[in-house]
Amino acid sequence: MARNTRTPARILIVTTSTPAYETAGYRTGLWLSELTHFYDVVVEAGHDVTIASIDGGLVPLDPESLSLPMLAMGGTKRRYRDASFMDLLDQTPTLEDVADQDWDAIYLTGGHGTMFDFPHHEVLGSILATTLEDGGVIAAVCHGPAGFVGARLSDGSPLVAGRHVTGFSWPEEKLAKRDKAVPFRLDKALKAEGAKYTQALLPMAEKVVVDGVLVTGQNPTSAAGVGKAVVKLLKKNRVASR
Repeated sequence: MARNTRTPARILIVTTSTPAYETAGYRTGLWLSELTHFYDVVVEAGHDVTIASIDGGLVPLDPESLSLPMLAMGGTKRRYRDASFMDLLDQTPTLEDVADQDWDAIYLTGGHGTMFDFPHHEVLGSILATTLEDGGVIAAVCHGPAGFVGARLSDGSPLVAGRHVTGFSWPEEKLAKRDKAVPFRLDKALKAEGAKYTQALLPMAEKVVVDGVLVTGQNPTSAAGVGKAVVKLLKKNRVASR
C-alpha cells in the first residue's frame, strides 16, 4: 500500500563507518560518487536529505573514489570542492540517532566499508523493515545491498526474499582486485537471503533494478539511475495517496 508521502519527502542516506579492510593493508570507506550522484538527483527534485553513518561522526572516504577519473564523473568533483557539502560528512548522526524517525525513503550508499558494518546490523535492519512495511522506498547501490544481509521483516522473513535485486558483481570485484579482501561474495549472500540477483552483461555497465518499492543499482555508474527511480516512486506514492 502506498504511504502518504510528504512533499518534500524525507530521505535517509546511510553510509559506512569502516575506514579499512580488516585483513588487508589498505583503506576503504564510502565511495563518494555513490553519495553525490544520488544526492544531486533527489535534492534537485526538491526532497529533504539526512546523511547518517553506522557509528556517527566523520565518514571515511575510499581513497580510490577520490582519484581524478572518479571525481570527474557526474559532478562529483564539484561536490568534493564544496566545503558546505563535505561538512555534512564531518559530524554525521548515528543510526541510533535517527532510528525513531519516520522516513519516506532509505538509501544505502556503497564502498567496500559497507561489507564489514552493514550486514546483520540490528538497527539498520529495523529501519529498513519498518520503512518497507510502511510503504516507503528502500534503495541501495553497489556494495550498499550488503545492508540487506540479515535484515528481517516483522514476520521474521528475509527483507529481500523473492525480490529482484542487483549489486556489485563478482567479475567487478575481481577487476577491482578486491576479491581476496572482501569478507564474502555479495551476489551469493543476496541469493542466500532468497533474493533474485541479476547483473549487467558487461562489468561497470549501468544497471538499475526496480521491484515494487525496492530499488538497487549494480555499481557507481548506477547511482544517479537509482536516484531517478526513487524520485519516480516517491511521486507515485504521493499520487496514490491523494
